[in-house]
Amino acid sequence: MKKTLLFIYTLLALAVSAGAQHTYKGRIEYERKVNMHAQMEEMEQMGNNSWVEKLKAQMPKFNSSYFDMLFDAGHTLYKPGRELPDNNPFKMFGGGPATDNIVLTEFSKNLVRANKNVFDQKFFVEDTIRVMDWKERDEVRTIAGYKCHKAVGRICDTVYVVAFYTEDIPVSGGPEMFGGLPGMIMELAIPRLHTTWVANKVELIPPKTEDFTIQEKGKKVNEQQLHDTIYDSFKKWGSMANRNVWWVVL
Repeated sequence: MKKTLLFIYTLLALAVSAGAQHTYKGRIEYERKVNMHAQMEEMEQMGNNSWVEKLKAQMPKFNSSYFDMLFDAGHTLYKPGRELPDNNPFKMFGGGPATDNIVLTEFSKNLVRANKNVFDQKFFVEDTIRVMDWKERDEVRTIAGYKCHKAVGRICDTVYVVAFYTEDIPVSGGPEMFGGLPGMIMELAIPRLHTTWVANKVELIPPKTEDFTIQEKGKKVNEQQLHDTIYDSFKKWGSMANRNVWWVVL
């Protein structure tokens, strides 16, 4: 009898311990890294190579920028994080595309709202939460101290996306407008954009309710309208038009 009770108490202790590891509220810092040399090499293949080699010689291979994710059980807010240092060579270019994006997701309303700047155009996107057909894979890795599982999906029909998510943060969010997995996305990669987002750290600081707000700035559109507007604006760029669309629908 004593052995049985001891076994039950041990199971309960393990269950409590496992439950205590879950993180329901906090802040995540993501580092977004863009392989600038790989992007320039694509331009070379399209015949725009008169200046690419000179630019590559003067520019670091990777451009890093930082974003914060505030989260609780009902919301996520993705926004620009710490600024680039003044001596960063990319700062003069504004840090690259999608650097100013702010994305608020409200799970109880199945609603996502986002401010996005596309060159000189400002858009306020409002739509239902994106549904992606994620496929689970067997690979597991540890990111920022959390055990993460691999999943793959696509955007714009043909653009491959790789995600690693953790069930220990049981909030179905991630960088930009990505989510829909059984936990928080801690790493995201879009090979065709030569870009990754990786969680550097998780701070167990509960955000305030008033932190989950967003101002409406720019032309109000849904995701499809944004897609069509950007594609129409850049279709004369040929294959580069698609790349601009991929950036704005993140």
